[in-house]
Amino acid sequence: MPMKTFKIIVYPGEDGYFVVEALDLPGCISQGRTKEEALKNIKEAIELYLDSPQHENGPIRMVEVQEVAVEI
Repeated sequence: MPMKTFKIIVYPGEDGYFVVEALDLPGCISQGRTKEEALKNIKEAIELYLDSPQHENGPIRMVEVQEVAVEI
């Protein structure tokens, strides 16, 4: 089976868990007590998202991640 890479962001949630979002897949979000658990969970969430009937009706949006420098 071919592999595809998805861009994700990881950040601490208000409840102390790590939150992970797949940027290319709207609404595909997971979490975990540790960063490692959160990454494992987002892989499963992505697989379920791609297998869902809702995915068949909508395209994957290809997000470009860039950085911007701002003086603070």
